[in-house]
Amino acid sequence: MARAPRRSLRITANALGVVAFVLAIFPVYWMVNSSFLPRNKIRNPVPTWVPLGGDLDNYRTVFEGDQFLNAMKMSLIVTICTVLVALAFAFVAAVALSRFRFRGRMSFIVTLLVIQMIPVEGLFISQYKMLEAMDLLNTVIGLTLLYVALVLPFTVWTLRGFVSGVPYELEEAAMMDGCSRVQAFFRVTFPLLAPGLVATGVFGFIQAWNEFTLALVVMTKEDKETLPLWLTTFADVNRGTDWGGIMAGSTLIAVPVIIFFLVVQGRMVGGLTSGAVKG
Repeated sequence: MARAPRRSLRITANALGVVAFVLAIFPVYWMVNSSFLPRNKIRNPVPTWVPLGGDLDNYRTVFEGDQFLNAMKMSLIVTICTVLVALAFAFVAAVALSRFRFRGRMSFIVTLLVIQMIPVEGLFISQYKMLEAMDLLNTVIGLTLLYVALVLPFTVWTLRGFVSGVPYELEEAAMMDGCSRVQAFFRVTFPLLAPGLVATGVFGFIQAWNEFTLALVVMTKEDKETLPLWLTTFADVNRGTDWGGIMAGSTLIAVPVIIFFLVVQGRMVGGLTSGAVKG
């Protein structure tokens, strides 16, 4: 008799999972669907669920001129630089917080949490003045600095959890076998941190790739736009909003994120398996 409640519970859980998946994937489907529809069908009160008879006019609009490619290049450079720099600094900070006991350690950890609570909009004026004084407005370096500051607190906090999850006894065992402390860390602990580095890298990539408000304040020149800023060119006061172009552009913007996740997903699974074997 106990199997019936378990089966019904499993069926209910699966049904809720399917509903959650549909709710999560529907906006993406609607975006891709609308990218193939002409303007009159997009504005039609009766929704078009399947883009039968659709065309690629919206995508042709996206590739008119060099704006999209320039914005794609700018976003890729800034995002990759942000991820690499943030991971480097966060890794060093996470190791220090997890492996060493020093004065002010807990205060530093609490500060990381407090920084996360500060609204980004509250720092716009000071950030703009700072970059203006250093002549870094409309530059890759200036925007990268702001993005690194944006993603670094959460990256440090997340990596600290991964480092703390690796037992220090593994390093001690390696040192007993003749490794130095540095060798023990990079030969034993560092490979086990691969999933953490990948996970935080994915978070930093997505956050920097989709960020809009900081880029809006700092990148004021048309040839220095990132992809989220470039999307605003489809909204015009006189002509109205070109929703087809926005949907096509949004679909293309999502492609690099999907590719990046598919690439690192295998590395994440490989890192977890490797860590299990070595542990």
